Amino acid sequence: MPSRPGTGNALVALGCLCFLATVVVGVALAPAGATGASSPDDGTSRTLLGVQGVGSYHDGGSVRLLDGDEEQWQESSAPVYFDVTELDNGSVLAAYMADGYEDCGPYASPCHRTGFRIIDPEPSPEVVHEWSYPVRNRVASEVHDVEPLPDGGFVVADMEHERVLIVENGEVTWEWEASTRYAAPDDPTKTDWLHINDVDRIGDGRFLVSVRNANQLIVLERGEGVVEVINEDRDDDTDDDGLVGDPDVLYHQHNPQWLGDGAVLVADSENHRVVELHRNENGVWEPVWVLEGAAGQQFNWPRDADRLPNGNTLITDTRNARLVEINASGTVVWERQLDYRALPYEADRQPVGEPVGAPTYGNTSSDGVATGGRVPVLTPLLRLVSAAVRLPLWVGESHLLGTLVSIALAGAGVVIRWREGA
Repeated sequence: MPSRPGTGNALVALGCLCFLATVVVGVALAPAGATGASSPDDGTSRTLLGVQGVGSYHDGGSVRLLDGDEEQWQESSAPVYFDVTELDNGSVLAAYMADGYEDCGPYASPCHRTGFRIIDPEPSPEVVHEWSYPVRNRVASEVHDVEPLPDGGFVVADMEHERVLIVENGEVTWEWEASTRYAAPDDPTKTDWLHINDVDRIGDGRFLVSVRNANQLIVLERGEGVVEVINEDRDDDTDDDGLVGDPDVLYHQHNPQWLGDGAVLVADSENHRVVELHRNENGVWEPVWVLEGAAGQQFNWPRDADRLPNGNTLITDTRNARLVEINASGTVVWERQLDYRALPYEADRQPVGEPVGAPTYGNTSSDGVATGGRVPVLTPLLRLVSAAVRLPLWVGESHLLGTLVSIALAGAGVVIRWREGA
């Protein structure tokens, strides 16, 4: 049956009106601004923060020190910053990437270099030391983590060459290459192969390493290699090397924390949750505590979770641009909302940082904690969109639904107008 004349125009107009209403209502009901932060309940208030970027994953990065609600200082001379650690002398160690370098090794000049910087915050933030190496490009080649060692050296997670290395006095003195366990491509610098994004010293010559793309954590021991795997390889895996863990346990995780032998806390990023894993009597690591959101809001790609000595957990909720501290039941005791375009990577509460060894939650229940609802189809679609485009924080599933309806109405109107004119 042919449509009535003008039906196409009416549908286009209705679609535009629906979209406009979605935006206007969303803005009208949005929070008045970034929420403030109450003082953490343990009497400390300083939080060191590494911001990967603002509005982009590759630009606008910074290292910041927050004191409760107030920003004390910021260093932003590199376009990208990642893991941050306060050193004993008060300076800050930060993993970074920057461009514009002329010393490029095998790559064309100018190039990107990645590594670590030491920032002296007094009297004003200034980079006082830098160690870096050239990388092929700025995507999936960054050093995401560097940690100080007791002897004055540094352990580094090298994503470009997929290795863990120790730097002492500016020289590499030890390294572990992931190709000794995982089947390597011809040139790991040309592909995002394993994405090794974290390394922590957990004992004398022992390191906890996050192998993101394998969904695994491994324990390395100098002289021994891999001595333990958390989230063992799946028997039904179809990858060529077969060395990929169960994504229902961990899926592209970041920043694990060793709570003690048999317990680890992980920002389970692509599962959009924080999870505590314990090793059971059969030697299998399994989730015993899971938190999917806080303060009525689902987590969106959390990339850091630190269990503090007081038993609370500090969480970096990246795509929601916020930091939250929760207690064992999942109740929020502190929250800091950043500008909605910010992409926080990692946060450390000072002076404790990310301690090795901390209280465990065991089977503490988080049932009944207000974590926000999850809508089938719409929630994963919204997260997919937010991974590609920085959306205002007020955009939720209802706004996405309104937008989809608007597009459908306007699209149907365009098709009808085309047929009317054919």
